[in-house]
Amino acid sequence: MTRIKRDYPLAVCVGLFCFLIAVLFGCGESQEKTYTMDVNNKSSIKKSQKKDSILANKRVILCFGNSLTEGYGLKPEEAYPALLQQKIDSAGLNYNVVNAGLSGETTSGGLGRINWVLQSQQNVNVFILELGPNDGLRGISLKETKKNLQQIIDTVSLKIPKVPIVLAGMQIPPNMGPEYTAEFKNIFPALAKSNSMPLIPFLLAGVAGDKTLNQDDGIHPTAEGTKIVAKNVWKVIQPILQK
Repeated sequence: MTRIKRDYPLAVCVGLFCFLIAVLFGCGESQEKTYTMDVNNKSSIKKSQKKDSILANKRVILCFGNSLTEGYGLKPEEAYPALLQQKIDSAGLNYNVVNAGLSGETTSGGLGRINWVLQSQQNVNVFILELGPNDGLRGISLKETKKNLQQIIDTVSLKIPKVPIVLAGMQIPPNMGPEYTAEFKNIFPALAKSNSMPLIPFLLAGVAGDKTLNQDDGIHPTAEGTKIVAKNVWKVIQPILQK
């Protein structure tokens, strides 16, 4: 049998040699990049874990309410809970503000949601309750509104004994008549007194009725209006936090 002899030209041999060298160096570079990425990834994970640990150790202010709390029509950082966080950070206080606002929420809806919200949060040290306006705008029975608010207060007190509950006083336009409007306004100071709770006299004080501080609907504050709302809340909760 005749074997076919294959003599490769010099240029081909040099090319193969260069290819092998490139592969070897390429593998080394790939390993080095992979190692660097792993180190950076571990660093990012550690930073994330450290951040989570810091948040876990912080006390929590839970803002439970409707669109006024959620920040309807505003950026998340413009809602009053976010502005409270800025004030707290500036004061060097160890609190994390949680926004549990839900647009359109009534007192009945809040009562149905409260257990789930409390289960999802830990270390709640201050509870701000802001509900009622949607009841009033819909003409819901005042007796029902007051009853629902009381049940929310009772639930929070049962789940988190001795937690300070701050009640936000609310008012509504006189659309439902003067008697309904006046009785609605009185619900909040009455509840605050009977439960010995701190009261924000009127959450929208200095904002309600001012077209320049409200959105086109005349109900929800603008970013500038919300700054005033945050000040109204801060006046009441600041002494509680500093204790």
